[in-house]
Amino acid sequence: MAYNFQTPRVTRNLLIINIMMFVATLIGEKPMMTWFALWPVVSHNFHVWQLVTHMFMHGGFWHIFFNMYALFIFGSVVERIIGERKFLIFYFTCGLGAAALHLLVQYLTGSYAPTVGASGAIYGVLIAYAMLFPDSRLTLIFPPISLKARTWVIIFAAIELFTGVVGTVDGVAHFAHLGGMLFGWLMITLWRKKGTLFDRD
Repeated sequence: MAYNFQTPRVTRNLLIINIMMFVATLIGEKPMMTWFALWPVVSHNFHVWQLVTHMFMHGGFWHIFFNMYALFIFGSVVERIIGERKFLIFYFTCGLGAAALHLLVQYLTGSYAPTVGASGAIYGVLIAYAMLFPDSRLTLIFPPISLKARTWVIIFAAIELFTGVVGTVDGVAHFAHLGGMLFGWLMITLWRKKGTLFDRD
């Protein structure tokens, strides 16, 4: 049976939009950050559309590189399994859930920094992959450690929770990552219970 190596449509379009927004930010960083980054709800710069647009913004080359690499590798697999429409709903729900938890934590802690990045949605995609293929083995580039997908997800979640609580890594939206994972877990779990996880388009 021939295998289709083409990147699925939703994943491909998400990659394209992210890259276009990154180039636009390089050209005009100040207006792009002002209008499209996610500002705290108490800021005069906050606009409701930022709940979506911040997912396509990134703060540097390595930021977008690792996010898009993960989206390409894991998003392609998840989209092929659950279908285009469901993957699109899943991706944005994880991203919005990540934003909601992040804004709540910002409000409670009095933080006023803007937030950019697809990481919340990406972490949702990661947990979806781990739930679909829990025993598949993944190997990091550095350090070159190979573990099961579900083990890596548990480790990532623990690291994000610890660093988010103690605040050891500044400038990283740890609770956005956790929010994306939480909503990703909830959606996959709900679809499984309803028997609609593999209800293709």
